[in-house]
Amino acid sequence: MSIVIKNGYFINPADNTSAPRDLLIEEGTIAEIGTGLTGDEVLDASGCVVCPGFVDIHCHFREPGFESKETIATGSRAAARGGVTTVVTMANTSPAIDNAGLVELVIRRASAEACINVLPAACATKGLSGTEITEMADLKAAGAVAVTDDGRDISSSKLMRHVLEYANMVGIPFLSHCEDEQLAAGGSMNEGYMATLLGIPGIPKAAEEIRIDRNIRLAELAGAHIHIQHVTTAGGVDIIRQAKKRGARVTAESAPHYFSLTDEAVSGFNTNAKMNPPLREQEDVQAIIEGFRDGTLDCIATDHAPHTPTEKRVEFTDAPFGIVGLETSLALTITHLVKPGHISLEHAIRLLSLGGAQVCRIDAGSLHVGAGADIAIFDPEASWTVNTLEFASKSRNSPFLGQTLQGRVMHTLHKGKLVYSATQ
Repeated sequence: MSIVIKNGYFINPADNTSAPRDLLIEEGTIAEIGTGLTGDEVLDASGCVVCPGFVDIHCHFREPGFESKETIATGSRAAARGGVTTVVTMANTSPAIDNAGLVELVIRRASAEACINVLPAACATKGLSGTEITEMADLKAAGAVAVTDDGRDISSSKLMRHVLEYANMVGIPFLSHCEDEQLAAGGSMNEGYMATLLGIPGIPKAAEEIRIDRNIRLAELAGAHIHIQHVTTAGGVDIIRQAKKRGARVTAESAPHYFSLTDEAVSGFNTNAKMNPPLREQEDVQAIIEGFRDGTLDCIATDHAPHTPTEKRVEFTDAPFGIVGLETSLALTITHLVKPGHISLEHAIRLLSLGGAQVCRIDAGSLHVGAGADIAIFDPEASWTVNTLEFASKSRNSPFLGQTLQGRVMHTLHKGKLVYSATQ
């Protein structure tokens, strides 16, 4: 049966369309985009934006090995609830995704259990050890869309150069976690006034900025593309901005919590505000916002990192790093970037969809005739209060509990099938 999405405001960043349009879906693909369309079923999108399903290139679904935190099935449902139809999952599972067989395992599980596209990233070094490069050609052939040692940086500059050269030769993007682990060692939050006030060991901004600069310069030496993950500091944004100006092949992301929170969220020793890299200060928040505004930062990615309540319900320094983010990403973007006038709604949708797809060279983030019907429908004016008990994720570790946000996903379609509806 055909489905027509009617009365919505259509935004498609791939061709800069921003206008009222109907979408006709047949056999899971977009058959027609226009006005006055008819179909066997009607999905009324009155008052809503109709846009490409969002693409999140930085997610931890924890499977295999940490299924108590999240699984591919529950993570995919959380994504659908947030309007996300394609995710790239990180490789720091147990065992780490460092061989073709494990890439194939994730793909098989996703095919059987996920309600959206789940695409695995694989390790850049075996076992995330930072000592021996993985067989990237085999990993790509098995279905990996990127390589990364996310959660760890590669300390050896010589090995990092070879990783970038190999990834470039194979034609697979390298996603870079930038952290001088020796400088950051023992830290649990941003080094600054709040850390001193709370008596918590800090992580200096330089630990991130030193490695952003080094890794970009090594990419330039290798003639390779590098993608910088979860940028948090004003200095880091400026390093990337200057690198782009001199022609470096660099892209970068930041996450919603880095443009909506500061390290003051840690007050009361709130372990749900503990992540790595940590929340920074107001000047850094403003720099992240400006980075999105001027194009220095290419996409919004959540770094969705679920942990069980038991793991987070400990002393702050003992708690694991990470928060869940898939189900609040759109609303935080609208609330903190669009509504204050920092960026347009069209730009926000590009950051949430096409931007990430282009980084990882994924066929997603665009709606056109013949494309798969991966669609997000949301009400940009709807307010809602974050209640983690309603989350589809297995975990509840969000620092936004109780906050009222604007922008609510009403429906999510994957291959023309309704995989989430706020009205059901």
